[in-house]
Amino acid sequence: MNSKLQEVFAKAKSENRAALIGYMPAGFPTLEGSKEIIAAMISGGVDIVEVGFPYSDPVMDGPVIQQAAEVALRNQTSATDVFNVISSISVPALVMSYWNPIERTGVESFTKSLAQSGGAGVITPDLTIEESNEWYSATDHNQLGRVYVVAPSSSDERLEKVAQACSGFVYAASLMGVTGARATVSDAAEKLVERVRKVTTLPVAVGLGVSTREQAKQVARYADGVIVGSAFIKLILESASEKEGLEAVKVLASELAKGVRGA
Repeated sequence: MNSKLQEVFAKAKSENRAALIGYMPAGFPTLEGSKEIIAAMISGGVDIVEVGFPYSDPVMDGPVIQQAAEVALRNQTSATDVFNVISSISVPALVMSYWNPIERTGVESFTKSLAQSGGAGVITPDLTIEESNEWYSATDHNQLGRVYVVAPSSSDERLEKVAQACSGFVYAASLMGVTGARATVSDAAEKLVERVRKVTTLPVAVGLGVSTREQAKQVARYADGVIVGSAFIKLILESASEKEGLEAVKVLASELAKGVRGA
């Protein structure tokens, strides 16, 4: 497991809580703006950051993240920009990327540049373990944590194979469907985490749907990490000014941080 990620999850465990993981695409609403939003998230209590690599066909993402990605793509956000954002982050940071942009950048070049930027790992939502041989060697060589996504529909056999391929943490999608804040978090998430725990000792983080302190508290009762993305982006999209948006992000991060500590 990547040592930076290991330290954060170990510290959270020693404090009897889950780690809070925040997501933000690089280049949204601008390159510098994305750095400022991430800094506000961290200031509010986020422990680990996922930086989204904007992509034109984000199959796992709901409308809010898609809207942010479209803004970032209009800003012509590149791999270099993504690494630039990573290097500005004061807590362990991963890139969340579909496979196409990684392949386009070049697997060796991508992993080497990410490691040089201080990145801790990569979440690859659409890469299958059967097509990961080159990815295993490149991420191991550059000491990057691999994070694959498992879903409630995954068979026990599949869960075990995917969990064994992870070297950062296991990303448990709380439901079948796309990302986005929801009124309730699916109860399928808790059952999925239980199943994952039977096949790995790696931390398990739950994403898709968490947007409030109460939901964060609920998920933190059974998961090692709570992932929040759309809720932060929505605040930026709905704010009248940059200053107002940054303040709202910090307040939400602080509320979520209280949630993961209150479980």
